[in-house]
Amino acid sequence: MTQHRRERRGPARQVVRKRAVMAAAFAGTVALGTGVGLWAAADDGGAPPGNGTRQSASGRVTGTGTGTGTGEAPTAPGTPSAAPSPSRSYPLSKAPRTIPAVRSHTPERGPGWRPRPGARVVVADPALADEGRLIAGELGLAYAGEKNDARAGDVRLALGGGGGNRESYTLTVRGGRVDITGPGEAGVFYGTRTLKQEVRGGGTAPEGVVRDQPAKPVRGFMLDIARKPFTASWIEDRIRELGDLKFNELGLHFSDDQAFRIESDSHPEIVSPDHLTKAQVKEIVALAAARHITVVPEIDSPGHLGAVLAAHPDLRLRKANGVVLRGAIDISKDASARLVDDLLGEYAGLFPGGQWHLGGDEYQALMARDPQASYPQLAAAAKRKYGPGGTVADLTTGWLDDRAATVRAHGRTVRAWNDGFFRGTSVQADPSLQVAYWTGKEIGARPPAEYLGAGRRMLNYNDEFLYYVLGQPQTFVYPTGQRIYEQWNPRVVRGTTAVPARYDGQILGGSFAVWCDFPNAQTQAQVAAGIRMPLRATVQKLWDPGRPALSWADFRKLADRLG
Repeated sequence: MTQHRRERRGPARQVVRKRAVMAAAFAGTVALGTGVGLWAAADDGGAPPGNGTRQSASGRVTGTGTGTGTGEAPTAPGTPSAAPSPSRSYPLSKAPRTIPAVRSHTPERGPGWRPRPGARVVVADPALADEGRLIAGELGLAYAGEKNDARAGDVRLALGGGGGNRESYTLTVRGGRVDITGPGEAGVFYGTRTLKQEVRGGGTAPEGVVRDQPAKPVRGFMLDIARKPFTASWIEDRIRELGDLKFNELGLHFSDDQAFRIESDSHPEIVSPDHLTKAQVKEIVALAAARHITVVPEIDSPGHLGAVLAAHPDLRLRKANGVVLRGAIDISKDASARLVDDLLGEYAGLFPGGQWHLGGDEYQALMARDPQASYPQLAAAAKRKYGPGGTVADLTTGWLDDRAATVRAHGRTVRAWNDGFFRGTSVQADPSLQVAYWTGKEIGARPPAEYLGAGRRMLNYNDEFLYYVLGQPQTFVYPTGQRIYEQWNPRVVRGTTAVPARYDGQILGGSFAVWCDFPNAQTQAQVAAGIRMPLRATVQKLWDPGRPALSWADFRKLADRLG
């Protein structure tokens, strides 16, 4: 048999020649870095088998740095193996595909990283325990807490570096490990969202370094739960979705003409039968905080208070002829201010985030042709407070300023709708009030540049692109993700025209909004499906306002792959 085998192999010099050719081929592959090495082994995402270590097709290590690479016993240290095991080479990695897209990826050569049995998530700071436990559970890894050692397969989270942007992060995939660092907990959390999407979308996080941060500090979703009750579980599902997409605000509009939707201890008489308990709200707020999302409450006034005023009819605004206006409170009465301030103070304790929305829009007294004649009680109160030249618009601006002071005393930054700011008043809106710009259709409408030119900071709620209004009343149509993705950016505040680039720094970000004018037009499930792609398009443009690298068709396919 020995002779027969030798004859099949041919002359000894052919064996030598073949070995020389193979050695040259392998050297060329390593030198050029053009792809897979000569040793055939399945790429299961682990560390490259270099230094003489190889893996079998099943992924099991079959040799060591001092062995033959064939499962035989290792030779003595320092003894060269009879047939050296070549290490594999890899092409340069490709940037990960995520939503929103990462801002920067430096490619490297390597197999990348994927979850393996027994791999750990470790943290360098106890403040990152929540982030660590979350990503460990999502990827099926063990959460090991604070550790200083490094193991193959580890995901390590740490605070530090990255400059002043607390939402920035660096994600490094190298040597079979993942390191996510950032100057703040939010940035590290966003790094884990990128890792989760990488694994979900392609199975493997590509080798290299991601450096990422958002262009805009406010990336929001606003939900009208006053006109349509949404269950706590539905809201919590949206929070999980928003967190994975790197949104950082959830607005809750919970008081309007139709209903008041959150339990109240100070004024239980105003609460609608179908409402959220405070315990449910605390759970919502806690889940949002764990995803680095601030819940921004809105108790709209002096308009849109119909549900509150149903229990306080003496505070409803009346015209000179005695006609009651639905939803408008009589701001000439001290009891009106006390009632609203009671609510603002109560809910400041329930919503501990740093932001608050005062509303301020569509006060019907200012929609009249002659407010002074139509509402003489308001005109008289304005003159008493601001002198003979005082107007209803002055009184309304003063109301907004007073409510802002109430909320600011609780350490909140305050915003109001743009049609709550009035031109030509002797009383000026507090300079710190941020403008939530949604429309330019109101009486005396002012373009965004007028607010920006006065130095105000602005949030973009453009109703042309970002308003999902159930039932599509008036001129509203359900917005599409494609239109947002291809035509909108944060400087497009009103209509379809962008404000000048010099104002970009004053535009803090924006919010996609669901309004429920016709609450039965869609079910909760239909709303979730309808806003799915608009939410993804919106956050893409808030994270990076530039022209996206992917076409809309490819972006949609990516969204489907990521889930």
